[in-house]
Amino acid sequence: MLPQWFNKWNSENKTDIYGPAILVGACGAAVLVVAALVSFGQPAATDSLQTGPRGTGMSRPEFKADLATPDPTIEAMYTDEPFVPEGGETLAKDAYENVQVLGDLTEDNFNRVMAAITQWVAPEQGCAYCHGDVGIEEYGNDDLYTKVVSRRMIEMTQNLNENWDGHVNANKEVGVTCYTCHRGQNVPSDIWFKLGEVSAPMTGWGGVQNKVTMQSSYTSLPSDALEAYLLNGESIKVHDLESHVDIKPTAEDYPSWQDAERTFSLMNYVSNSLGVNCVFCHNSRAFYDAGQVTPQWATELLGIDMVIELNNDYLVPLQDVYPPERLGPVFADAPKAACRTCHKGYQQPLQGTNVIGNYPELAASGPPDYEQ
Repeated sequence: MLPQWFNKWNSENKTDIYGPAILVGACGAAVLVVAALVSFGQPAATDSLQTGPRGTGMSRPEFKADLATPDPTIEAMYTDEPFVPEGGETLAKDAYENVQVLGDLTEDNFNRVMAAITQWVAPEQGCAYCHGDVGIEEYGNDDLYTKVVSRRMIEMTQNLNENWDGHVNANKEVGVTCYTCHRGQNVPSDIWFKLGEVSAPMTGWGGVQNKVTMQSSYTSLPSDALEAYLLNGESIKVHDLESHVDIKPTAEDYPSWQDAERTFSLMNYVSNSLGVNCVFCHNSRAFYDAGQVTPQWATELLGIDMVIELNNDYLVPLQDVYPPERLGPVFADAPKAACRTCHKGYQQPLQGTNVIGNYPELAASGPPDYEQ
């Protein structure tokens, strides 16, 4: 029992002991949380993208819970594991007629790849989309343009995976298949055709701009940027940084303001195609300086060269194969590809899903490697 004088003093001099106790408790809990994070790491899953040289802090971390809504076409993607050959199996070129590509696959793997292509490109029409409504003994015929085009597209896919690894697999192995572009559609979305002059009252330079089109990302910028840079392979450039330059605009390789507008149109298209902004590739203090760009700049530059090859070596030469309804509305030209044809608004197509893992047959033009 405490002395009477202490009880009297304590009753006359009341003190709030709960506030300091709560403060001390909160500080102690914070110390424990910090110690736990240091010891065990960040409990919430994060993802980060390196956008500059290591050690400069040029990276973009994000909580996975805060990442963009998943691409709905990922869940719909058809995939099937390969049959690892044991030796002695019947080859497709021996089992079927007129197998010009993939003929060295085993019959089972050939049929597996054909089934996948059907699901990727023509899930509603089935095999008849390329072969017609005929018996299997007539599948060797090349009567339908869809079969001729598909054969060439298989070769294009193999080329992409085999020779453009620096762009396709820049971050990790993902590869491309028919599904990368088609997503279950006969004709991929976001293809493009030549438009020519889009502003009827105008002629010359003014005729290619000031009308919103898909090619200009629905801006008033020039609509012929994809044609100039992703088909004709013209040099991407902007106007001279100096004022009063002693050179005529008609001089060869002179970067005119028209070139600058076309470049802005292309860059706007690329940015929207990948769902990123300008500083994803460029340094904001010197957009024009190739020595101050991010690593993604080189990946994109390689991608531009890749698209130029795809359009000129694979897509444009098919113009005479397509029926009129598949050609462009203005110049009756073949459909062509660009960044958005694969990316669909994401930094990586299908958000970096490895689509080639189960399809080594499409990874290279040579014999598939089933041991990877």
